[in-house]
This record gives sequence, structure tokens and C-alpha cells, in this order.
Amino acid sequence: MKSKINFVTKILMPVVLLTTGISVFAKSKIQNLTSSESASQVATQMSSYSDLQKHSVGIGVGQTFVAGDFGDTGEDKITWDLLYNYTASYSFDLLVDFHHSKQSFANTYTQLTSLNMGFKSKFYQIDNFSPFAVAGLGFYAPKVRRQIGNDLVESKTKLVFGYHLGGGGDLKLNDKMTVGLYASYHNPFDVKQEVGPQVEGRYYKLLITAFYTFQ
Repeated sequence: MKSKINFVTKILMPVVLLTTGISVFAKSKIQNLTSSESASQVATQMSSYSDLQKHSVGIGVGQTFVAGDFGDTGEDKITWDLLYNYTASYSFDLLVDFHHSKQSFANTYTQLTSLNMGFKSKFYQIDNFSPFAVAGLGFYAPKVRRQIGNDLVESKTKLVFGYHLGGGGDLKLNDKMTVGLYASYHNPFDVKQEVGPQVEGRYYKLLITAFYTFQ
């Protein structure tokens, strides 16, 4: 009788308790894995992964503000930009911007043409909204018609380097369409002239953007 009691207390009971504990733990883990929260997390991760390596083309429409010497020969006006975006990683995109505008004032004008590339850093994502910052370099071909002495003189068009900085936010409407706001600052390097002072200035853009995404 005593040996039976020892068997129950020293061997059978620990085995039963261990088996019961393992069963409860396993059941809890299975419930967590199959819960809606875990399923939602997995779906979010898969959705984020599927958004990578996507190409998007878009357009930006808004105001271009000329400053410096550009502001002396042109005035602010509504312009448009042609945009391309490549989703390279969870945190960074490649943003390419082409724009061309001619902004007149009286008998003078400022002509701005640029093809530039920037790295777009996405801070974080709230649902389908992502704020971002942009920094990059590009090619610029500014041209002005200005008063030199008693004459109106057009500058020679030369291609120069320059840099731009910007920021904004994107709102993803669905798998294909994204809209947003984008503000940027552009500073082309000075363009020397054979006759007259060099062409120099800077300008700002405030745009409403719309992108169409494809594989």
C-alpha cells in the first residue's frame, strides 16, 4: 500500500502536472497564433512586403515661388511637375522629379528646367498615411531675360548641378492610387555669363501630388 502511495505522489502526480501544464501552454500558444490580432499582424507584414519594389508615376500641381534674382525677373505662378517613385525598402524610396516653367514679369522672365533625383525617407506609417523628408541632387538649366543697362538681355542656357530639400506626406487610397502634399526647396548652382552678371537664384514648390502604382 505504501509503495502505491509513493508511486502516486513521487511519479504519477508530477507527470500529470507536467502534462497538464504543457497542454495549457500549447493551447494558449495556438490561440495566440490563430487570434485575429496575430492574423492582422501577419497580414500587415505581408502587405508591407508586397508594397516593396513597386514603380509609381505621378504628377504634382501647385505653386512655384521664385526668390533671389529669379524673383526680380519672374513672378510666382501655378506649375506642374512630372514625378517617378520607386519603393526600394521599408524606410526609403527613390523620387525623380522633372519640371519646366516660364514665369514672366513685365518684359522680363525666369525659365526653370530641372531633372533631379532625391532619396525619400519615410519616418513612420499611421494606417495608410506616411510623412517623409527628401534630399537630393539634380541637373538645372535656369534662364532669365533681364535688364542690363538699357537693354533686355537673355542669358545663355547652361546645364549646372544643384540640390534640393523637401518634405510632405503620402496617403495611400488603394493598391494603385496614392495622393499627397509635397513642399520642396531648389537651389541651382550659379551660371556664369560671358556678358553680364551670373545667373543665380532659388525657388520653392508647394504641390498636390497623385501617383499611380504598377509592378
